[in-house]
Amino acid sequence: MSHTRTIALGSALAATLLMSGCGAEVESGGDAKAAEKVTVKRCGEPVSYRVPERAVAYEGGSADKLFSLGLTKHVAGYVMPPANPPVSESPWASEYAKVKMLSDDLLNKELVVEAKSDFVVAGWNSGFSDQRGITPKILDKLGIQSFMHTESCFNYPKYPQKVTPFDALYSDLERLGKIFRVEKKAERVVDGLKKRVAAVEEKAPAGGDPAPVFLYDSGTDQPFTAGSQVPPNDIIKAAGGRNIFDGLDERWTQVNWEAVTKAEPEVVIIFDYGDQPAKKKIEFLKKSPHTKELPAVRKNNFFVLDYNEGISGPRNIDGLEKFGKYLRELKR
Repeated sequence: MSHTRTIALGSALAATLLMSGCGAEVESGGDAKAAEKVTVKRCGEPVSYRVPERAVAYEGGSADKLFSLGLTKHVAGYVMPPANPPVSESPWASEYAKVKMLSDDLLNKELVVEAKSDFVVAGWNSGFSDQRGITPKILDKLGIQSFMHTESCFNYPKYPQKVTPFDALYSDLERLGKIFRVEKKAERVVDGLKKRVAAVEEKAPAGGDPAPVFLYDSGTDQPFTAGSQVPPNDIIKAAGGRNIFDGLDERWTQVNWEAVTKAEPEVVIIFDYGDQPAKKKIEFLKKSPHTKELPAVRKNNFFVLDYNEGISGPRNIDGLEKFGKYLRELKR
């Protein structure tokens, strides 16, 4: 499921990831090296890249990845649909302020061309879309480079790639580091994220069965939720819980209420975005005959996960740290 289709804070990262400031930390070789091409995989497809100078990022996850690597000077602008929380909430708010907001709508080819972009970062089906006429292949023909979130490569035609969500995040940062020739910076950022994940895993509740967790995205007749191929699955697992739909080899997907009821979740994660606040979603779950008797609902065990903590990006680890703390304090 694409969240742009359905509608459509973490200060710790700042200290961990902004170690060398905001400017691009291009490593030795200067202009000559930047002019050379380097081969990096776009999903499963090897692609030759030159160093981008006018990148366009679609949604917070894409922009955050670039900003966390100190690449602000290489970013021409960003596209931020209304589903996204304000960029002022980002650990990189000061970097967003330095580049142009190109649109508050969905990504499209005309916008990219008008921005004179030479590089577009987005996800497959969320951002890049056959239906909307903006795909890596279309951009290739226009001479515009592109990069896709590895997490979204699960069902990319001809060149799929299946990687666990956190590993996909690390892979993206490493690949972007190679494309922009800031490999050492990328290595430091990834190492920092991995250490934070390990710290949460070490403190996760031990003994007994992991708490069953249901992520509620949206939907009244049938709920949308997180399968095993999106970041919340790894957030839940690393924190010491169990996603009740971790057996679904899917990304964002539709299920039925009967399956939710049968799983008896002890915690509900509310995915917070768009024009339906978390409070409204919680009110629905408390009133719906499908969910009002669930253990999590009866005990008021709700955890709100911010949109940018749930889509692929460095803020996933902010979400993990918050949810890890929540689970450790949960009375079962």
